[in-house]
Formats: sequence, structure tokens, C-alpha cells
Amino acid sequence: MRHNNIELDTDFIGGQGSLTKEEEKIISDFIRANRIRKLKKITRKHKTPRRERAT
Repeated sequence: MRHNNIELDTDFIGGQGSLTKEEEKIISDFIRANRIRKLKKITRKHKTPRRERAT
């Protein structure tokens, strides 16, 4: 499969100017909350102790 690498000359996505401090804080808080929520969802695998074989 071929990947197209087209570099676009964009500075900002979704608007005409840079973000305000308030908008940056809202986005940062959302990302932080999302990361914490994902970490809580991850189930940790615990190794079970091996049983000894009876001989």
C-alpha cells in the first residue's frame, strides 16, 4: 500500500486565529480527563502462580 505524504501549509485547524488561553485550558483539561479515564479502564494482568506438579 502506498502512503501519500502531502504537506499542507496550515498553521491552525478549525479557526482563523490562535486559541485563547481559556480555550487552551479547556482542551488541556479535556485531554487530561480523557487520559485519566482511559487509565482507569485498563485492566492490569496479574500473573498467576504456577502450580507444582505432583510426582
